[in-house]
Amino acid sequence: ERLKELVAEGKLLEAQRLEQRTNFDLEMITATGSCAGIENYSRFLTGRLPGEPPPTLFEYLPDNALLFVDESHVGIGQINGMARGDHRRKLTLAEYGFRLPSCIDNRPLRFNEWEAMRPQTTYVTATPGNWEMEQTGGVFTEQVIRPTGLIDPPVEIRPTEDQVQDCINECRKTGEAGYRTLVTTLTKRMAEDLTEFMHEAGLKVRYMHSDVETLERIELIRDLRLGVYDVLVGINLLREGLDIPECGLVTILDADKEGFLRSETSLIQTIGRAARNVDGRVILYADRMTGSMERAINETDRRRAKQL
Repeated sequence: ERLKELVAEGKLLEAQRLEQRTNFDLEMITATGSCAGIENYSRFLTGRLPGEPPPTLFEYLPDNALLFVDESHVGIGQINGMARGDHRRKLTLAEYGFRLPSCIDNRPLRFNEWEAMRPQTTYVTATPGNWEMEQTGGVFTEQVIRPTGLIDPPVEIRPTEDQVQDCINECRKTGEAGYRTLVTTLTKRMAEDLTEFMHEAGLKVRYMHSDVETLERIELIRDLRLGVYDVLVGINLLREGLDIPECGLVTILDADKEGFLRSETSLIQTIGRAARNVDGRVILYADRMTGSMERAINETDRRRAKQL
């Protein structure tokens, strides 16, 4: 049927490609029981109808199961984003004859499907999103006192004039004290240029952003902890899940540039990277106090007051 559709549309190359690929896959399945990309035929193998949710672990969980969503302020939003991104990619594969349209049904759960299938759920995050707060009716349990006894870091605001030079001086002092520094910028270009400038100033420094491969990121963080270098410059990766006890200073450049990278959530998460060290501190470089900065600083001060 799909071949007839492609031929009718005049897509002869796509029809030939699809026919060759599918026949090869069928021969491989007959001969070996599997083929490359066999998951794209999962709809036929599991007997599901087009558009039905794919097989997932949720189908095997008992009714009294408990689901924990860690860093839910990021994870919840990614459920829909993941499904939509996968859908767009599979549409392209089907359109150009690389796969049968059935590949579209080999996908992540959509948000409404996840919502219907999930058991009783606990959301774990330092910065709850609006959706989680709506689901819980605004009721939440705080764990402000850390099991380690460590407290949230003090936050200092400094002017953006000479922020780079001031940041270099602070990085040098922190390195001499035996600690590491995390520096957050707004763009990849700025991260790379700042790394080069700091290197010329005599600092041991590296940068980390989305162009850096995942395995290389792990090596970068390991080398930072081991003291191979003292300063790590990043953009949006120096946030959730980054646990570096050796980090004694976090600096946020252009903290008053309101937006996603300098939102209340982003600032609280970035500030929290300095909360793994008893001597940890944070410097925000800003010429004015934005709403996000004020809320992030007030929340950090509130937690710090309870912890002390």
